[in-house]
Amino acid sequence: MRRLGGTALPSGLPARGVWDGSLPLRWRPILTALAELFTHAFAPLETAVNEGRIPGGVLGIVERGGARVVRATGLAQRVPEPRPMHEGTWFDLASLTKVIFTTPRILKLAEDAVIDLDTPLISALPDLRQYDEKAWERKVTFRQCLGHQTPFPAVAPIYTYGRDPDLLRAFILQREWQAGMPVYSDINFILLGFAMERLSGKRIRAMDPGPGFAFSAAPDQAAATEDCTWRHRVLSGEVHDDNCSALEGAGHAGLFGTAASVLDFAQGLLDGTGASPASIALMRAPLSATRTHGWERPYEGWSGGGLCSPGTIGHTGFTGTGLWIDFDKGRAWTLLTNRIHPTRHFNSGIAALRQAVGDRINED
Repeated sequence: MRRLGGTALPSGLPARGVWDGSLPLRWRPILTALAELFTHAFAPLETAVNEGRIPGGVLGIVERGGARVVRATGLAQRVPEPRPMHEGTWFDLASLTKVIFTTPRILKLAEDAVIDLDTPLISALPDLRQYDEKAWERKVTFRQCLGHQTPFPAVAPIYTYGRDPDLLRAFILQREWQAGMPVYSDINFILLGFAMERLSGKRIRAMDPGPGFAFSAAPDQAAATEDCTWRHRVLSGEVHDDNCSALEGAGHAGLFGTAASVLDFAQGLLDGTGASPASIALMRAPLSATRTHGWERPYEGWSGGGLCSPGTIGHTGFTGTGLWIDFDKGRAWTLLTNRIHPTRHFNSGIAALRQAVGDRINED
């Protein structure tokens, strides 16, 4: 894919470093409109950085046909030594792992008839609460986990029970979880990750993370996250999520990528080359007023802003990441920031920033 500055040009265009007026006339309106849209959407990110609310970020937009724009601003790291943000900076994608890594693989297992989405997890994890045959955990299905429709809590400090990944897996599987109303839950995707490990015979970090993705990154090429209180260092290139770190790989977090790799993934869903029609249909199929299989869908106050089409899906990550895919308009955008660097205990305004960017992208 050739680029015009930060813009990837559609195939068939001449390779030129600048827009010198020689591009075919039919492409000029497309590129002009995309550049203007991007500049409008990039402004809230620049403002957030200039006001010191976040150290830095990268915004990228891609269209179904391949045209894209990516731009970076601010710092990838403030402490201990400042480093600039680049378009190719690697990010800890946090919960984008759920939709980029885990969801497509679970749906592929279902498509291949390895699992049935409506059967309980015990079909792959027979030892889940194995000492109590009547335990509610043994009735939870793959589909319920994908749609966050289980009684599991949102999160638990699993890492505080030890650092042995085998013992932690056993602890999670045998723990008597306190049932509650369905909420967005890391536990759902931790268990889906365990199922993937059992069915493949591989730990997650031994699996293929996908083109352009990894489970770690070079520290000097990554956006820093927190100054971790129990690891006693500023994290850069290693997973921020405490539970994923202790488990040495998990289905809810731990994937690293760049804006380019995230946009490549999104474009693959838009043009149908990145997953089967059946899997893409399930990613879009509503399971509740706010969720599909793995993803969120537009609702009042959601992260993508108030102007998204009904055919949009999206997800965010705790570290300051996000991806939204509009199948109706044939467009996707990713906003990657290091908003928790060097601490999460600061009002970064990330929710309002995400919505402002989304609204500006969807004003047309």
